Amino acid sequence: MAIPKLNAYPLPTATEIPESKVNWVFDPRRGALLIHDMQEYFVNFWGDNCALMNQVIDNISALRAYCRQHGIPVYYTAQPNNQSSDDRALLNDMWGAGLNAHPEQQKIVAALAPEKQDEVLVKWRYSAFHRSPLEAHLKEQGRDQLLICGVYAHIGCLTTAVDAFMRDIQPFMVADAVADFSRETHLMALNYIAGCAGRVITAGELMPVPVSKAHLRAAILPLLDESDVPADDENLIDYGLDSVRLMALAARWRKVYDDIDFVMLAKEPTIDAWWALLSRARKE
Repeated sequence: MAIPKLNAYPLPTATEIPESKVNWVFDPRRGALLIHDMQEYFVNFWGDNCALMNQVIDNISALRAYCRQHGIPVYYTAQPNNQSSDDRALLNDMWGAGLNAHPEQQKIVAALAPEKQDEVLVKWRYSAFHRSPLEAHLKEQGRDQLLICGVYAHIGCLTTAVDAFMRDIQPFMVADAVADFSRETHLMALNYIAGCAGRVITAGELMPVPVSKAHLRAAILPLLDESDVPADDENLIDYGLDSVRLMALAARWRKVYDDIDFVMLAKEPTIDAWWALLSRARKE
């Protein structure tokens, strides 16, 4: 009945992202970010220091920083920890007492704690729109696009995306900023959204250039073959970064910095050196 113990799995790579039926382009002037159910209770099912959740939290944190830089409103959902039987209703049959049995775990995880300008929505059902002012607030701000990240991909994130679609709000599921019960259910959610209800994208598509050294590190680690994590001053090629992936990084970052090319990155392939290049003042 309760949520099972969850295990880490590799996040989908760029080659595994399903092709979306729609070709919507995210516009910072039209969009909002929804950080879905990233409460201690839901994250704790992966245990302490889970590599999957650390990467997802890093990606969400980078998305949030990007949104704040571009004036994009940030919303959170959070289930209450004192739901009545009438409020919880069928959720009791499906998942048991949930947060009612663990009221001390109601907070958003510390790494993603909301700031005063963010809005935290009370979450009553799978969809963030149910008994919520989310739709009204988006319309008030002239926002009709919604970036969705958080947990769990095949339950609340998927349902919220479908509900957004039915309200004429374009949902964008950020494939490497959501997590799920398993890799199979994660991919199932992405495939459903891509085929029926929205667009599936990666954090990198939204943010060609990392917004922090931590975001850069999180983007690089999945590209390495070694299980060991390099220090920021170590040669990434020694950890399995190949020339094809290096060229792809150069092409992405050249969208912001005209002078970045394969040779520049290969000359000193370390996180420290690359962050020095990427943290310069950016062209408009």
